[in-house]
This record gives sequence, C-alpha cells and structure tokens, in this order.
Amino acid sequence: MDMLLYIKLSAVMALEFAVWGAWMPVLAARLLGPLKFSGKQTGWIYATLPLACIVSPLISGQLADRWLNAEWILAGAHLIGAVLLLIAAVQTRFAALFVVMFLYSVFYAATLPLVNAALFANVTDAAWQGRVFMWAPIAWAIAGYFLTGWRWTFKTAEKGRDCLFLAAALSVIMAVCCLGLPATPPAGVGESPIFKALAMLQNADFLVFMVVSLVVTGLMQFYFLGSARFMTDTGIAAKNVPASMALAQAAQAIATFFLLGWLVSSVGFKWTLVIGIAYWLLLYVVYVLSKSRLLIIAAQPLHGLAYVLFIIAGQMYAGSVASAEIMKSMQALVFAATTGVGLFLGTQFAGIVMDVFKREDKFNWRAIFAVPAVIMLASIVALVVLFK
Repeated sequence: MDMLLYIKLSAVMALEFAVWGAWMPVLAARLLGPLKFSGKQTGWIYATLPLACIVSPLISGQLADRWLNAEWILAGAHLIGAVLLLIAAVQTRFAALFVVMFLYSVFYAATLPLVNAALFANVTDAAWQGRVFMWAPIAWAIAGYFLTGWRWTFKTAEKGRDCLFLAAALSVIMAVCCLGLPATPPAGVGESPIFKALAMLQNADFLVFMVVSLVVTGLMQFYFLGSARFMTDTGIAAKNVPASMALAQAAQAIATFFLLGWLVSSVGFKWTLVIGIAYWLLLYVVYVLSKSRLLIIAAQPLHGLAYVLFIIAGQMYAGSVASAEIMKSMQALVFAATTGVGLFLGTQFAGIVMDVFKREDKFNWRAIFAVPAVIMLASIVALVVLFK
C-alpha cells in the first residue's frame, strides 16, 4: 500500500474520532455537575447525535454515491461543526444547548459513514483496513489524555466546557486534512443506492445483525452517560476521569491491530460479535459489583475491546456484503440504525433509568448498571441462536 495514502487515510480516521472523543465521554459531567441538568435532560443532549444519525448519514451517503465527492462533504461539514461547537461551549440553559448541539450533530453525523466509505473505496485489503481503523481509538485516547493534561495545567475541570473548545479546534484540522484525501467521486448511476442497501434487510442474517446492533449500541449509552459521574462518585478525581476512560481507547487500538483480523478469520463474524457483547456485559458487571476505584479504572479497557469486536467488526461485516455501488449508502444505513436509532433510544432509556434510581442528588449506580447488564446477556443469547 502507498505510504502517503496510508498517512492521509489514517489522519482523517484519527481526527474523526478525536473530535468525538474530545467531548462525548466527559460532557455529561458538565451537564450533571456545573449546569445541574437532570438525567433526562442529559439524555436529551446526548440524544442529539443519535437523532441526527437517523437521517443525516442517509442524506450524505446519497450525496456521496450520486452527486458530490466524499472529501468535499467531509471538509465542509467539519468546518461548520467547529463554529457550532464554539457556540455550544458558552450555552448554560438546556433549551439553547440542545438546539446548538443538535445542529452540530446534523453536520458531524453526515461525516461518519463517509470516513469509512473513503477507506473502503481506496483500500480493499482487510489487514490494511485494520491498520487504518486502529488510529480511531488511538486518537480518541490522545484527546482524553490531552484534555486531562490541560485540566491539570490550567485548572479548567470545574466548568467542563474545555472539551467543546478542544473538539472545535480538532474539527478545523480535520477539515484541512479531508481536502488532502484522494478524490472519491460518486458513481452517479443506477437506482437510488439507499433502496438497494435497504433491500439487504431481506437477508435473515443481516436483519438479525441490524436488530441486535441497534439494541447493543443503545445500551452503550449507559457507559457514556453514567461512567464519568459514576467514577467521580466512587472517589476518582474529575481531572483524572478523561485519562481513566481513555484506557478503553488504548485497548481498542491494540485489539484493532492485533486481535480483530485474526479473530474474524479464525471464528467468523458471528462469534467475534458475541465476544464483543460479552466484554460490555463484563464491564457492567464490574460496575454493579465493585466499589474499588482501582478495579473500575482497570475495567475501562473492556469497553475498547467490546467496541472493536462488535462495532468495528459489524461495520466490516456490512462492508463485506455490500457491492461497490452502494458502499457509502450501506455504511450510512448501519450508522443510521445503530448510531442513530439505537443511540437515540439508548440515551432516552439510560436517562430515564438514571432518574428512576436517583434520590435527591445521589444515583444508585448498582441498580442503574444492572439494567444494561441483563439486556446485554439477552442480546448474546439472541445472536447465538438466530445469527447463522
């Protein structure tokens, strides 16, 4: 593989997830803490990206498959997103922040399937695809460690809006890098690609995969909405939370490079996906049963392993059953169902559960995390029985 092409694709993959990783793991601490939002309000703020992902990826996938180069859409969306993140950082009222974050999410969600599609369009070798994918968790982790270092140096953890400033800066850099990508023009022929992608749901295995993915990605929101506050409630300093959670991305990078390809080729997609869900189940069991700060921090890599073996493996599975002419729309469909519908329902469900098990200003974390643990177990059973 050409090394310059590898560097360009890796940089874009890294920055795409560095932007996301800069704010998503820790913004909830600002919402539940300094801004005094309820669990339900926090759920709605986190629901802005899933809501946008229900429609936005489908639109960008159509545009990229039929009319516009993928790299142009990527650059423009990230530049607009940077401006909206700066506006979001100064909002303190729920309604205003919700509107701004939703507008931001519309543009960011449009970029998610196109980064994968640009990779699949330029690289067909699975091993090299994995070497590009591994930069996503590395960049997510670096964003977390950078934010922790920033908070140590400039004492900005109390207000918590620094994560949005960081995401805005990274978005500008991302836009510049996108313009350096190889041209990824649309095919611009045939019937609407999204309808061909939707027709794949007639395949029983693909339908089961999509339904289980929708449920499992929804349950992932318990991790994002609850982990930061859960960790501070157990005595972990707020300034150390980003670095602690970034251990997940360190594990994700290692697993993407050394484990993903080997496991898929050895046991197939079915058991790779099952193992991925099992790691999330184990993480939630630790949250339920342990009060040890050290063990809770040590369990963070389980999220990274689960993400690799379920989310990334799932994207590869979808790519493996899609023809070239519907590649962007197929990735858009997966993101719409999982990062869209799944995460939206997950944010609502997690927010409601958090409010149900909240007394005054204290959360019953054992009861809260028992809920996704039970449903994860049921998802494993469903995948084992129904996905052939």
